[in-house]
Amino acid sequence: MLYLHDRWIWDSWPIDDGDDHHLFYLQAPRSLGNPDLRHRSASIGHAVSADYQHWTVLPDALGPGDPPAWDDLATWTGSVVRGDSGSWHLFYTAISRKEGGRVQRIGRADSDDLITWRRYRDQPLVEADSRWYETCELMSWREVAWRDPWVFRDPGGDGWHMLITARVRYGPRLTRGVLGHARSADLDRWVVHPPLTEPSGFGQMEVPQVSVLGGRPVLTFCCLAADLSEERRRATPKSGMWSASAGSLLGPFDVEGAVPLGDTTLYAAHLVGQDTGRPGLLGFRYEEDGVFVGAIPLPVPVRLTPDGTVAELPPA
Repeated sequence: MLYLHDRWIWDSWPIDDGDDHHLFYLQAPRSLGNPDLRHRSASIGHAVSADYQHWTVLPDALGPGDPPAWDDLATWTGSVVRGDSGSWHLFYTAISRKEGGRVQRIGRADSDDLITWRRYRDQPLVEADSRWYETCELMSWREVAWRDPWVFRDPGGDGWHMLITARVRYGPRLTRGVLGHARSADLDRWVVHPPLTEPSGFGQMEVPQVSVLGGRPVLTFCCLAADLSEERRRATPKSGMWSASAGSLLGPFDVEGAVPLGDTTLYAAHLVGQDTGRPGLLGFRYEEDGVFVGAIPLPVPVRLTPDGTVAELPPA
C-alpha cells in the first residue's frame, strides 16, 4: 500500500517507463484535519514501484503556480503520455484564487525524465466551450466541471484525444455529467469537440479512462451515489467505480448500461497490468467505516464480463 503518514493521497494516474510503474497522485497535508479541505490544498506527488506493492516516493511533480497564475490555488488530476519527441507530458487540472477555485481548466507540464517538470506555458491549454458544456454563465453545479484529462493516441494514428470530466448545458442537475472531448494533432494545440456521451443519470463522470481489457475496449469512471440521479441512486444506493461497454476507444459508450464495481471503497481507479495477464484497478481507498482513508492499496484484480463491463475476480 502507498500510505503517507503526513499526507492524504487520493486521485492518481499511472504511466510505465519500460522498467518501472510510475504513479502520480493528488496529495494534501493530514494536518488540515478535515479531509474535505484537501481539494484546495492539493499538489501532485510522485512514486515509483516495480510491483504496485512496494513504493519509493520521489520528489513532488507539480504544485500550484505563483499568484496570479491560472493554476495558483491547486493542481488536480491528469494523465501522462510520451510524445513523438520522447519527452513526457503531464496534462493536469488546476484552479485559481481569482475565481475562488470555481472554474477548472487544463494545462500541461513537460519532462525529460519523469522527475523534473516544467510548465509548458503560463496559460491553460483547454477550457470548457459554452457551445456544448456548462460554463460560469450556465453553471448548475458547485463548480465549472472541466477536469481529469485522459490523453491517448488516436487508434488510427491521427493525432491525440483527450477525455474530460464535463457537464452539458441542459437537463436536470444530477444528469448532466458527460465525457468531454478534445483533439490535437501535436499535443500543443487543442480543439474542443462535442461530448462523446449523452447524459445518463450521472452528475459527473470523474477520472475517465478508456483501455483494452480482454481484447475489448472498455470505459471506466467514478461517481459517488450522492451525485447520481434519483433513479440511479434508488438502484445503487452506494457506489464508487463504474464501467461501461465500448464499441471502440472512442465509443460509442453504453453509459446508460454502466454498472458499478462491487468494491464501493475504491475510487478514481485506473486499469493496470493488462499486458501481464493480471489486470487490476489501481485507485485509492475512499472511506472505510465512514472514515476517509486517503491511501492507495494493491490493484483490485478484475476481469471483463461478457457484456463488456468490468467486475472483480473472486478471492483466490
